[in-house]
Amino acid sequence: MVYTKPYKWRFNGVIVWAISLSLFAALRPYLLKETVDDYIQTKDELGLLIAVTVMGIVLLLEVFSQFYFVYWANWLGQDIVKDIRIKLFGHILSFRMKYFDHAPVGQLVTRTVSDIEAIAKIFSQGLFMILSDLSKMLVVLIFMFYMNWKLTWIVIIAMPILLYFTRIFQKKMQVAFEEVRTQIANMNTFVQERVTGMKIVQLFTREAIEAEKFSEINDKHNKAWIKTVWYNSIFFPIADIISSLTLGFIVWYGGIKILGGDNFTTFGDLFSYTMFIGMLFNPLRQIADKFNEMQMGMIAANRVFDILDTSDHIQDKGNLVAPIFDGAIQFKAVHFGYIPEEEVIKGIDLQVNPGETVAIVGATGAGKSTIINLLNRFYEINSGTICIDGENINNYTLESLRHQIAVVLQEVFLFADTVYNNITLYNPRVSREQVVKAAKEIGVHDFIMSLPGGFDYNVKERGAMLSSGQRQLIAFLRAYVSNPSILILDEATSSIDSYSEELIQNATQTITKGRTSIVIAHRLATIVNADKIVVMDKGKIVEQGTHYELLNLEMGYYKNLYYSQYLIEN
Repeated sequence: MVYTKPYKWRFNGVIVWAISLSLFAALRPYLLKETVDDYIQTKDELGLLIAVTVMGIVLLLEVFSQFYFVYWANWLGQDIVKDIRIKLFGHILSFRMKYFDHAPVGQLVTRTVSDIEAIAKIFSQGLFMILSDLSKMLVVLIFMFYMNWKLTWIVIIAMPILLYFTRIFQKKMQVAFEEVRTQIANMNTFVQERVTGMKIVQLFTREAIEAEKFSEINDKHNKAWIKTVWYNSIFFPIADIISSLTLGFIVWYGGIKILGGDNFTTFGDLFSYTMFIGMLFNPLRQIADKFNEMQMGMIAANRVFDILDTSDHIQDKGNLVAPIFDGAIQFKAVHFGYIPEEEVIKGIDLQVNPGETVAIVGATGAGKSTIINLLNRFYEINSGTICIDGENINNYTLESLRHQIAVVLQEVFLFADTVYNNITLYNPRVSREQVVKAAKEIGVHDFIMSLPGGFDYNVKERGAMLSSGQRQLIAFLRAYVSNPSILILDEATSSIDSYSEELIQNATQTITKGRTSIVIAHRLATIVNADKIVVMDKGKIVEQGTHYELLNLEMGYYKNLYYSQYLIEN
């Protein structure tokens, strides 16, 4: 209920409208009784006209209350859902990379979208509707006892039977809905992964296999839903039978008493009780239905709040705002492993001087990219320290630290948006004029203007409308306009065409000028002019020096790697 506090007046308003709805709904059958007994049987035409007019006014008030109750309940539910969704997405954004290494993307999408919508039904179709129905039942019972307590006891005796079946139904549906939500999450995860990896699916002609696997998952989802349909098909006919039998017995028993001349009841009572029994049993029947919606909402809420209760984010305890760095970077006895017992970085010591371009090379799995992750604090080191300009990076606020470091990755991610927005990422401090100027400086302006619409060209999801080389050029420009103190290029020139490579080489010279740069390279020919080359193997630094220094090392790791690659390329 903490999420209802900002909307307290509306929450209270919903309660008021629910009570008003209950009163007006229960008042109509009572007025019908008075009309039959006092005006129809006595043939009082004027009194009948007045009574019918009053019932019409009460009906209008009931409709008015129903409208505002439903509108405000749904309005409140959507506002609460909006707040929860914003909080959930913000919480997910704060998670460290390790969380996303294990959390299926499809499940996170399910939690943020469909599960949140299910929570909205707690208010719009669940909680408030149940409170309204309970309020209506209470008011109806008060009117019934006031009118004829003997007939009312007949109704009361039948209610526990319906309550018994309702309870069984609720328990069964809770289990069934849990299974439904699990299968929905599994389906979302499967579809998201296959759509994202569609190229692999088609390259390896796995269409039929994946279709069969999806059919199996869909079948499980279907069976979970059919189970809920089965329980509904059993419960609601039983509820209708109990309600109809109770009504039939009231009419028969009351009719016998009236025909026998007993003043046990009146025709007005029988008329009103036909309405009252429906108003008493239907809400009880509907409460079970609404309870289903509420159960689905509660199951969804538990899943959402499990994420909100997860504290798997980088500790941002630094109190220093990172300045424009000189760019001195130092790794001191740094140990790290993605899995605690399996170290990827094994006690490295590395010194990068301000303004230097340092290349890191090594075989796949040597730990090159891990250094980038640690410098940006995507992961926490197991031991040792990482310093920039002599200050432990943990002492800087996370946001200010990352503002001073720009990274260009091998696999560039672009959003389904314009080229301009993918460059600025909606940073209000970066103007269009700055972007155009920067594009000209690093030599990519002509390429961008050759696209339909230039900077306003929509690259579609993940930049699908561009080649890998074109995506790299945009990533370079994105890094350049952020004006970082430290630049990191993670194999940014691999797997691209020769034309794009030439543009990227020119861009690299401009973007690295005057700032500390770390270049992770697969193609060694691209880093021969680096100020320092660091060679890694199995999580350790095995060699350091310039290109020519390393080539002069007898049996050197770098020398062997360089000549092996040279022979392959030539």
